[in-house]
Amino acid sequence: MEGRREGLAGREKELAGREEGLAGRDVCATDLLADAFLAAYKVSPRLRERAEMDPRRLVNHQIIAALLDSPEFEDLRRETVGDPYAAAMAVLAQATALRRILGRLRDAGEQAEQARRAQQDGESASAAEAAAQQNAEAAETATQQDGEATETAAQHAAQDAARQAAQDATHALAAAAPGIGATVRNAVAKASRAAREEAALMRAWGVGPGELERMPFDERARLAERLRTSRLAQWAELIGRFRQMAGGERARKVENTTGELVGVTLGDDLSRVIPSELANLGLPELRAVFAARYAAGELMLYDSQGEQATGRGAVIACVDTSHSMYMEGPGGITREAWAKACALALLDQARHAGRDFVGILFSAADKLQVFRFPAGPPADIAQVLDFAETFLGGGTSYQTPLTVAAELLKEEFNDAARTRGDIVMLTDDECGVTEEWMRDWNDAKRLLGFRVFGVAIGAPPAAEAGSVLDALSDNLRSIEDLTDPHAAADLFRVI
Repeated sequence: MEGRREGLAGREKELAGREEGLAGRDVCATDLLADAFLAAYKVSPRLRERAEMDPRRLVNHQIIAALLDSPEFEDLRRETVGDPYAAAMAVLAQATALRRILGRLRDAGEQAEQARRAQQDGESASAAEAAAQQNAEAAETATQQDGEATETAAQHAAQDAARQAAQDATHALAAAAPGIGATVRNAVAKASRAAREEAALMRAWGVGPGELERMPFDERARLAERLRTSRLAQWAELIGRFRQMAGGERARKVENTTGELVGVTLGDDLSRVIPSELANLGLPELRAVFAARYAAGELMLYDSQGEQATGRGAVIACVDTSHSMYMEGPGGITREAWAKACALALLDQARHAGRDFVGILFSAADKLQVFRFPAGPPADIAQVLDFAETFLGGGTSYQTPLTVAAELLKEEFNDAARTRGDIVMLTDDECGVTEEWMRDWNDAKRLLGFRVFGVAIGAPPAAEAGSVLDALSDNLRSIEDLTDPHAAADLFRVI
């Protein structure tokens, strides 16, 4: 295979580690791995002609030719071209089959080695002939002719042996070709499935191609292994569906739409100020009055009926991880998986809107964990996975997570003067709150202007009218079908 091999040496340490297992079978195993890597990695790989090949490399030539002729290999290359990690992992996925093929072609390899030695013998005979001719210049003519005849005969014999050995190797390779093709196709199909599954897994968790390209080889391999082997692998499809659905809702949503006019209200939204208020700006003596009323949020505005405009402050997802959330629902999907898939889609929503996101995992009053994702830098995938994997267990307390959420919004208001945050409470349980706490909660809500969305998972008592979650929420929805992310679609139109 023609091309540079720097991509094999240096980055692909795990691929290099497999070379020992292959090298025990064939002295050219390292080159075979390099060629398989380049065939998967290069945009336009070109196979050398057989006549250009060292006889020892004919086995490798046969295997790589079978790779390039395989329709399955073209499918695999859609995932591996230009991606050294994906190309290396594709070779690793084929390692067992490559060992099997090398074992099957051992006889052909030995015959190729005999051809190489015969060729070397012929070259040695030619060198001896040249030396004899030089020495014969000082000798008698008859002696010189005898030496030439002897050396020429040796040279011809060596060349004949080389040709015969090469023919034997070619015949052995041709006999093994059908078996090589079938084994290669099966191995490539397996590698192609693995590459597609890994790519889909990364997409489901929001890891983009650009981030993968920048990620070191070892780190990317560890991430892929974590996603494949942990319980997160079971959630990939649901998380992917949530992300796609939320993305579709973002594309449909028109922010700050007015809806049906139903009257006049007070506020500071300059886009809805009535004409008589704007007229005051034309009178110098009334401009100060307009500014004072704007600062106090007392301008007269058109009031409209329709979906409320998107918030400006942080998006906070309070995810119940009490014992009951571990229960399995339809399709083997747990309530925890549904809630966290929804929360991760909210993380996407916040990032697209340039808003901070906070994930609060809660259960009993003394069990709580906070994960903060600021709006600026990209979300750290390791932190995202920690958020998704953490499960606290125990009972359920509303007061603890909601108190922390309100304090975070207050902190944001003090630091950046941002209001109108959104709190999403995802739970499958119902619990009480004290009257004193409720008073403080309502005061904080009026001060900070945040909204509360309740999501009752699995149709628990919390979804009933008059429940505590109903009293806490401005907008409450009940999710009974845990296989359908579209049940929460309207949530992403208003957040």
